[in-house]
Amino acid sequence: MTTKEQVGTTRRTFIQGTGSAAVATAMLGAFPAGAQDASKYPARDVHVIAAFPAGSGADVFTRYFAEGMRQFLGGTVIVENRVGASGNLAINYVARAKPDGYTMLIHAPSAIAANMSLFKDAGYDGAKAFDVLASVCRLPFTVTVAASSPHKTLQDLIKAVQAKGDKASYGTTAPTGQVAGALMKDILKLKAVEVPYRTAADSVNDLETGNIDYMMYDPIFAMPFHRSGKLRVLAFSSKERMTTAPDIPTMNESGVPGVDVVGWWGVAVPKGVPQPIKDKIGKAFTQMAELPATHKWLAEFGSDPFVIGAEQAQKLMIQDIADWGRWVKIANIEPKG
Repeated sequence: MTTKEQVGTTRRTFIQGTGSAAVATAMLGAFPAGAQDASKYPARDVHVIAAFPAGSGADVFTRYFAEGMRQFLGGTVIVENRVGASGNLAINYVARAKPDGYTMLIHAPSAIAANMSLFKDAGYDGAKAFDVLASVCRLPFTVTVAASSPHKTLQDLIKAVQAKGDKASYGTTAPTGQVAGALMKDILKLKAVEVPYRTAADSVNDLETGNIDYMMYDPIFAMPFHRSGKLRVLAFSSKERMTTAPDIPTMNESGVPGVDVVGWWGVAVPKGVPQPIKDKIGKAFTQMAELPATHKWLAEFGSDPFVIGAEQAQKLMIQDIADWGRWVKIANIEPKG
């Protein structure tokens, strides 16, 4: 054993009062790792992987949920940013991590599913690489216009876009928005031209000046502007209305049937984690998700509480894998190399 390993073992106090750290390590190795971890988990730091840069919206979500579950899981939870390839670097890192429950991904399982179609080779098969243990919230995209727009409803906008033909345009900043916008075009046979933007902030001036007719924004960006009266959200891309914004209808209700494009967040671990440990992680995450404080915090970001257990969450991710395979083709999104 190296000095570094001895120090790490001593700090984490796997075994106390046994004398030699080498003897302690040997004793641990004499028993099945799963049984040891299940009985004492967490016996050392738990690493939660964040897929996007520190300070980003996704990072804020990851850190909030990681801290929220810590009080129920016990031990120390450390958030570690592994950034790159639209979240794929982090996803692959966790997929290949040791399946002992000490490395997990707090992220959108819907994004795990989406990246399988958004990349020519994502590097993983979500259904085979991960167990999703619980969910916490869902975030549909929005159809948004400028506050000065004459369109008060999605039907108003649709009529205007139909009249403009290929002179109409809309903006997107993320694959989920691209898909929701493309489905609207496909279902209604619209000729509006998609204008991609690097970030949502880059598009606001064009929307306010009328250079584009509408935007497909995520609610984290759009809802604060909507509440302040600077933008107007006409509809959500979810099948059902959001409990945090019940006055805003869905695209389905507003004449665009069949649209249910929603991102959702949860916790996932690599396949092979012992069931007792998965149960403990899932329980801790669900306890955090059900806190009134969590619901209040989510509402500020235009996100709805959405709490389901492991079996349902895994099935939903698998369904998302199939849906994204179809949506990417409809949206004519060229998979990344």
